[in-house]
Amino acid sequence: MSRRVGHRHRPPGRGKPGGMSDDSPLTLHTERLVLHLPGPEAASRMVSYYETNRAHLTPWEPPFPKGMFTSSFWQHRLSQNQQEYVAGQSMRLVVRMREEPRGPVIGLANFTQFVRGAFMACTLGYSIDHDVQGKGLMAEALRRAIRHGFDELGMHRVMANYMPINERSGRLLRRLGFGVEGYARDYIYINGEWRDHLLTSLINERAPLPDYLVSGRHTRS
Repeated sequence: MSRRVGHRHRPPGRGKPGGMSDDSPLTLHTERLVLHLPGPEAASRMVSYYETNRAHLTPWEPPFPKGMFTSSFWQHRLSQNQQEYVAGQSMRLVVRMREEPRGPVIGLANFTQFVRGAFMACTLGYSIDHDVQGKGLMAEALRRAIRHGFDELGMHRVMANYMPINERSGRLLRRLGFGVEGYARDYIYINGEWRDHLLTSLINERAPLPDYLVSGRHTRS
């Protein structure tokens, strides 16, 4: 029996002080972590995350957009993240330690480029604070987030791409069950050059039928 693709959320409301909001439309927990979509009140924590990890992230990420290290940039971006999740367009999760839910941001798990209809897929990007690498935290966060993407959002495929020289990222994706599907030359401009990437994906073997088939509608979004 097929089940219809679901998208559960609650509209943003008012937040708590200290950068930990109760207005997140989604909050996920693991043994050690909290994953959520905080509102503009968390802007300073996001600035701190990127300032602290600028040198750590620069070799692996596209050039930072203008204003990335300002609170005003993140106030807008965090509000937009919540709106996009509610609209079913993305799931940009902020990761914190469960024992410090109002503490610093230790990682990000961004599920973007949602495509529905007959494809039901999205693209995954992630990063983690350099001080907490090697503890299995990103694997723990991504397992929980991917489960939500599969079970609640009805995704059939999560795609993640990485540079061949980024062996740590490759090991993480293999550990999560991602398989290599291709090789893209000069794929993304990173750290001053166009960089080759390995293309990987994780398939949801229990994915439901696309919602337009279940509902009897004939239009595809």
